[in-house]
Amino acid sequence: MECSYRKFSFKEFYYFCRKKATILNYLAHIYLSGKSKQMQIGGFIADFVKGNKSKTHQQKIWNGIILHRKVDSFTDSHPIVREMIDKMRPEFGRYSAIVLDMYFDYFLATNFNRYSKQSLWYFSVQFSANALLYYFSLPKKVQGFIFHFILSNRLYKYSKIAGLKESLYIMSVYKIKSLQPEKCINYLMKNDTELENNFLIFFDELIQFTQNELKTA
Repeated sequence: MECSYRKFSFKEFYYFCRKKATILNYLAHIYLSGKSKQMQIGGFIADFVKGNKSKTHQQKIWNGIILHRKVDSFTDSHPIVREMIDKMRPEFGRYSAIVLDMYFDYFLATNFNRYSKQSLWYFSVQFSANALLYYFSLPKKVQGFIFHFILSNRLYKYSKIAGLKESLYIMSVYKIKSLQPEKCINYLMKNDTELENNFLIFFDELIQFTQNELKTA
């Protein structure tokens, strides 16, 4: 069987990974899906599953997809998130939500020990093994980039400013030409404390929301 990931360039990988500009990244959705391997897979692939496809997925994977959608709705309507986007709009315009998404990636990664007894490194390795275990349950597009996703250690990279800057640069080259990585990093450094404090307050509330949802999943 031919390995489909060889057909995907790094440019295509990033296109698929960021095709939908949501406010929460893969790391957040995987973490918020709880300890179930199947729920984590559902949280990971949800942006690539449209409509009601419950009959084409295992029940726990489908539950993870539904939870992902609920998390997105909660996030999009949260007053702290809306306020942060509004405040960033003079600097980043219509791309404010995307830049905030990147900041959230960074803050979750750098504060991961606040939320988990596992290190971010171990968490990322464990999920990589999980993704391979459920490879044939992944949508075709996800199968196309999952090996690159694992080998480039995307879940761990956001724990460093250099990793965040690299992601911003790649996005500016391949997707959003007007995005200025240096400007994004400078804004983050200048407003780091305020941004992080808002994130921590918001994410604590989001965790409580998802924990309540997981009780019935």
